[in-house]
Amino acid sequence: MHKDVQREEIERVYGEISPFELKDYLINLASREGETSAHALLDAGRGNPNWTAATPREAFFTFGHFAVQECRRVWNEGDLAGMPERSQISKRFFNYINKNKTQPGTDLLESIINYGIEKKGFDPDEWIYELADAVIGDNYPNPDRMLTHIEEVVHDYLIQEMCYNKAPDGKFHLFAVEGATAAMCYIFDSLIANELLEPGDKIALMVPIFTPYLEIPILPRYDLDIVYISSDEEREDGTHTWQYSMKELEKIKDPDIKALFVVNPGNPSSVAIKPSSIRQLIKIVEENNPNLMIISDDVYGTFVDDFCSLAGDLPFNTIGVYSFSKYFGVTGWRLGTIAIHEENIFDKRIEELPEDKKKLVNDRYESLSSKPELIPFIDRIVADSRQVALNHTAGLSTPQQVQMAFFSIFAVLDHNHTYKKLTKEICHKRQKLLFEGLGLDLTIDPHDAAYYTEFNLLEWAYFNYGKEFANFLQGNYKPVDVLIKLAERYSIVLMSGGAFYGPEWSIRISLANLTDEAYSKIGQYIDQILDDYVSAWEKSK
Repeated sequence: MHKDVQREEIERVYGEISPFELKDYLINLASREGETSAHALLDAGRGNPNWTAATPREAFFTFGHFAVQECRRVWNEGDLAGMPERSQISKRFFNYINKNKTQPGTDLLESIINYGIEKKGFDPDEWIYELADAVIGDNYPNPDRMLTHIEEVVHDYLIQEMCYNKAPDGKFHLFAVEGATAAMCYIFDSLIANELLEPGDKIALMVPIFTPYLEIPILPRYDLDIVYISSDEEREDGTHTWQYSMKELEKIKDPDIKALFVVNPGNPSSVAIKPSSIRQLIKIVEENNPNLMIISDDVYGTFVDDFCSLAGDLPFNTIGVYSFSKYFGVTGWRLGTIAIHEENIFDKRIEELPEDKKKLVNDRYESLSSKPELIPFIDRIVADSRQVALNHTAGLSTPQQVQMAFFSIFAVLDHNHTYKKLTKEICHKRQKLLFEGLGLDLTIDPHDAAYYTEFNLLEWAYFNYGKEFANFLQGNYKPVDVLIKLAERYSIVLMSGGAFYGPEWSIRISLANLTDEAYSKIGQYIDQILDDYVSAWEKSK
């Protein structure tokens, strides 16, 4: 396709397709330009990190080798082996460790096993057998929601990183899922299936927000009425803080708003909600909207100092959604959790349903129990994830659960937070290089995860050249023009912030997936394109 034709196609579909579809158009354009240009493709449109947590993977694969040996010990016939055996497996494991000290990850592996035995008080044979049988993957997940010992150690990780320890007496029940995307789908479906939301109901979205949260509620299956809570707060100089003003938060006082969806820290803003706003939100829920259901997606929480999920601040009202993908570099593993406190608004609202709806909901789950009314909401999510009828085959694959457990214990044992400091330093260093390339000062924000940067082009125009130039830019060009120029001229792919329900002239730059040097170039090339617009404005005068 000729580049002019392709450019026309991008301009035509802009604003009508998802930002991820637009990104694919831009990649195609940038790749074609790259065939004849000196610029390598720089795709800063997607948030897949270019680092991986190596040591817990080494421990995982070394443990996998032990588990295969256990299978062959039971039955060894060429390519065929048996299944791990529980009796005295701990003794055989420690013998294996002593004989294989030079294998990758053995020190961490031994510490992981000892964490379960010494810290958690697990029976050694039960703990190691669960892991060995799970890593081989020869049985259905049992319990289907999450393996017993693994749930406990992942819970420890979430307490440490997501601040779930702020909850009152009691604990969170976890459901291991295929990343935060699966969690989103399962939660929406179960809210509808249990009559907690109905088509036409009012929900609130804290925006800008990851686009599926914008797209799912308007599907015909859900058809929900959306109230947008905008991060409209500005600094004294008029630049965005990506925080929520009291005026916006007060929209949540409306008791007709049944559910609130939030990504915290935000995507694309990458900024965590500040403590004063959290306190205001807690007050609103307690005094004005006590039945509010909150779904908080906290995937970027590990990149912010002293982060606390709303599941810790409002455990009765909140479902915590967490994905391991970004922090550990495991987007391909699909590892995530749904966490619901054992005392929660979801069970309460199901119990308070009118009798006709309660019967309808109970009938849905009667194949699972003679008393379906006693099934808690989190176990209903598990059943709904397999259309109820296939509940017996529900659950995340057991090898995935083992890797999740190894990541969790690895982080809990990292008392100096060495790994966490590394990942945070990577993001903040790249953010600094980007802004240096742009020729701008970087405002330090303690709530900034720096996993993305949302850069407002119109804001830049106004504060560097005044209102006249900002009006010229807005009157003569579209935000997509900048994205196309970056792709055509420099083979750089970025995403529109407007598609996330952010400012129309904002662009999202992922700071996670390219080399450090790439962000200096991206900053410089954006600056050059903006200078072109300044020159055009000066000529027009």
